[in-house]
Amino acid sequence: MKGFINYYKPSGISSAYAINRIKKLFKGEKIGHMGTLDPLAEGVLPIAIGKATRLFDYLLDKDKVYVATFTFGYETDTLDRGGKVIKSGGKVPTESEVLKVIPSLIGTVMQVPPAYSAKNVQGKRSYELARQGIEVELKPKKVEISQIKLINYNGDSFNFEITCKGGTYIRSIVRDMALALNTFGTMTALKRVKSGAFSVENAVYEEEIVESDLEDLLIAPDSVLSLESIYLNDELYIELENGRPCIATCENGLYKVYHDEEFIGVGLVENAILKIKARIK
Repeated sequence: MKGFINYYKPSGISSAYAINRIKKLFKGEKIGHMGTLDPLAEGVLPIAIGKATRLFDYLLDKDKVYVATFTFGYETDTLDRGGKVIKSGGKVPTESEVLKVIPSLIGTVMQVPPAYSAKNVQGKRSYELARQGIEVELKPKKVEISQIKLINYNGDSFNFEITCKGGTYIRSIVRDMALALNTFGTMTALKRVKSGAFSVENAVYEEEIVESDLEDLLIAPDSVLSLESIYLNDELYIELENGRPCIATCENGLYKVYHDEEFIGVGLVENAILKIKARIK
């Protein structure tokens, strides 16, 4: 069994806990997930089954879309509603003030991860040190944020649609936005509505997985890859299988590779030679 499950993670459980529950249904199969969601967050959590886990490296650079609620006036130690309030009494910005600072947060920016994150600090997770009261100083890292769109607002809470690349912390965006507005902010809700080829419209809930034929829910591994395709004839396929150079008359780059309409895996063409980088068949 191999493929992807477009799983909808509910709020209130960790991604690891969700995966362990799904693992019990796919007995004996290797399972992995792409893009951890915080326990308080909900939404799309792509799960790979079997050899489809080999494709994760080719899916990491995809756009992710979130709907987030930022509440201004206070800040928690975790930067979300599950934390302890450490700053309060900040002003609530106006719509025009929020719209004015948004452009400064878009593009390729240096972002400091939250102290309560899974970042590794001297062999330990940052959140483990933070829980012990140890001050953690994390280095800023480059992230890509292509859109922050204000959807609506009500009182001190503003709803945004955020499009970004993997590795971006939405909780860091609320902190940085609040700082630009000279106030405090906390993320009070988060939903991931899109992760690459996986969207919330066709996501499945755990109860649907329990009640369905598992194979019926699997998404074909090749369907989630936005790569050009190479189709091998019998002669070229035999060369490839026997470890001999497989000639490819196409440009250098990554491709989906097929033989007899069957997906073999992801191949890399360099100097007219094709090599398989992630084998599915």
